Amino acid sequence: MGLPLNLTVKMGSYLLKQKFLRRDKFPLIVEVEPLFACNLACAGCGKIQEPAAMLKRRMPVQQVVDAVEEAGAPMVSLAGGEPLMHPQIDEMTRALLGKGKFVVLCTNAVLLPKHLHKFKPHRNFAWMVHIDGLRERHDESVSKVGVFDQAIAAIKEAKAAGFQVFTNSTFFNNDSPQDVIEVLQYLNDDLKVDRMQISPGYAYEKAPTRTASWVWSRPGSCSRRRSRTAAARAGGSTTRRSTWTSSKGRPTSSAPRGRSRRTRSRAGRSPAT
Repeated sequence: MGLPLNLTVKMGSYLLKQKFLRRDKFPLIVEVEPLFACNLACAGCGKIQEPAAMLKRRMPVQQVVDAVEEAGAPMVSLAGGEPLMHPQIDEMTRALLGKGKFVVLCTNAVLLPKHLHKFKPHRNFAWMVHIDGLRERHDESVSKVGVFDQAIAAIKEAKAAGFQVFTNSTFFNNDSPQDVIEVLQYLNDDLKVDRMQISPGYAYEKAPTRTASWVWSRPGSCSRRRSRTAAARAGGSTTRRSTWTSSKGRPTSSAPRGRSRRTRSRAGRSPAT
C-alpha cells in the first residue's frame, strides 16, 4: 500500500532538497503530544500514570506550531493521550495545514463522531485510528468492551464524509500470524482504509509494576479480576488467565500493548527538536 500521491511528491521534494543541501541527517516526521490525558485506560499505557497536574496540561497551539517549524519535517503526527480531548485540536490542525504540513491525527475514534464536524477533508490531512485486532482482541487491548464497534463506526462515518483514514495496529508476541492477517484483511478489504501501519508492542516506561488477570466469558464481553496492589489494568490472553510485570520499561514475555518509541514534543514541556 503506497503513500498518497501528494504525500509522495511532498516527501520526494523534501528529500531532494536535503540532498542538494548536503545534509546527512534530517527528520521525516515529527510527533507532537499536545496532551497526555485520554478517555481510555488501555492495558500497559504509561500516559495515564502521569501525575494529575501533568494530565491537565494542554500545549498551546502556537507552541505546537513552533515545535513543528523548528523540526522542519514535512509530516506531523498529533498524538497523545487522546488528541480529540484537546479543546483547540481543530485549530491546531488547521494551523499546521496552513504551514504546508501533512497532518495525521491519531485517535482511538471514540470521540471522533462528536468532533468530526470541526474538521474538513483536506488532501494533506488524515485520521489515524488505532485498531489492535478484531473485536475481541481490540477490546481486550483497550480494556473496555464495545470500543472496537465504536471505532469501526467512526471510520465508516469519516470515510463517508470524504476524509482519508489510516490505521495503526500494534501486535505482540501472543498475536499469531493469522491474527495479523485477519485484521489487515478486514481493514483493507471491508473498510477499505487508505493506509495501514503496524507497530511492535512494548511496555511503557511510566507503566508501574502491576499484576492483574482477564477472564473472557464470551466474544464481546469480559470481566477483570484485580489484586488490591494492582495500580492499573493489564492485558492478557483471551484463552487463559495471564499476568505480566514491567518495571522501568522492561517488558516480560507477555508484555501489554503499547506504542513504538519516537521522539516527541510533550504537553507542558519544551518542544522536541
